[in-house]
Amino acid sequence: MKVHNIYADADGESHFRDVDVAWAHERLGGRMSERLPATGVIFRETGGDYALDWHNAPRRQYIVNLDAAVEITVSDGEVRVIGPGEVILAEDVTGKGHLSRAVSGQVRRSLFIPVD
Repeated sequence: MKVHNIYADADGESHFRDVDVAWAHERLGGRMSERLPATGVIFRETGGDYALDWHNAPRRQYIVNLDAAVEITVSDGEVRVIGPGEVILAEDVTGKGHLSRAVSGQVRRSLFIPVD
C-alpha cells in the first residue's frame, strides 16, 4: 500500500513522493501497520465543480478519498489524479502549496485525519 505524500522542500517548492506503508503484523486475515498518531477525524464533501487555487495544507493530515477522485498539482508541476480509496499525507504546511480540483464533475467525500 502506498501513500501519496505532498511536502515542501527547503526552497518552498511542493513535491509528491510515494511512501510505502510498513507492515508490522499479520492478524485477522490481513496485514496491519503499527498504530499511527492521529488527533481526530473530519468529514468533508466538496462539490463537483470545485477548483481551489494555490493553498497550503492547514495542518499535517491524512486525506482518504471515499468515493471520487481529486486532481492535485504541486508547485514543481507534477499532477496526480488520486482516486477513491487512495490516501494522501498532506505536509506542505509552508511554501508554495498545491492546487486541488474536482475530477469529472463528481462530488467528493473524504476523511481528513489530522496527525499533529
